[in-house]
Amino acid sequence: MTDSQGLSRAEAAAAKRRRLTAAAAKVLHEKGVERTAIADIAQAAGVPVGNVYYYFKTKDELVEAALAEQTGHLDALTARLGELPDPRDRLKGLVTAWVDQRDTTARYGCPTGTLAAEIDKRPPGGLDESAARVVRRLLDWAADQFRQLGLPDPDGQAVTLIGAYQGMSLLANALRDPEIMTREGARLLDWLDGLPVGTPRLR
Repeated sequence: MTDSQGLSRAEAAAAKRRRLTAAAAKVLHEKGVERTAIADIAQAAGVPVGNVYYYFKTKDELVEAALAEQTGHLDALTARLGELPDPRDRLKGLVTAWVDQRDTTARYGCPTGTLAAEIDKRPPGGLDESAARVVRRLLDWAADQFRQLGLPDPDGQAVTLIGAYQGMSLLANALRDPEIMTREGARLLDWLDGLPVGTPRLR
C-alpha cells in the first residue's frame, strides 16, 4: 500500500521517524532534557503527540535518538573532511566547522557537550555511556589525523584539541559571545599550523 504522496507505509513510517529524530536533536539541544516535553518534539516535527509514542516510548529513547542524530552529523562532517588529502587540513577544517556554528553555540552550547553534562547528573550506566560514545568517536577521528601526521602522543593531541573546543563552546555559551569561538578558533588554527612535521604514516 502507498499513501497519498506515493510512499509505501514502511517508507512513510521511516520518514516520520527521521523527522522525529531530527526534531529531538534540535529541541533537546535548545531546551535541554528536563525542560523538553514530548509535545515540544511533536510540534517541531509537525506530527501529533500520539505519533511520538508509536516510535519512542520514553523521553530517554528520544535522547538516544538525538545522540544518534548527532553521530550522523559528525560522520557526515568527517566524511567530507576525509576528502582532503592532508590530515592537518582535515583538522583545520574541523575547527572551521566549529567556528561556523558560533552563533548557535553561543546561544545553546555544544550539542553533545551540553547534553552529556545534563545526563551525567543521572545514575551511571545509561544515557551517559551513549553520550560518551559520541565524544569518543570524535576523539578517535582527531587522534587518527594526528597519527597520520606522525606526531607524538596523537591521543593526547586529540584531547587537547577537543578539550579546547569544549572550553570555548562553554565560554561562548555562558557569556553569549560568539566571537569567543572566532578568536579561540583562530588560536587553534595557529596551533595546528605550528605543530612540527613528524614522519607521516599511511592511512
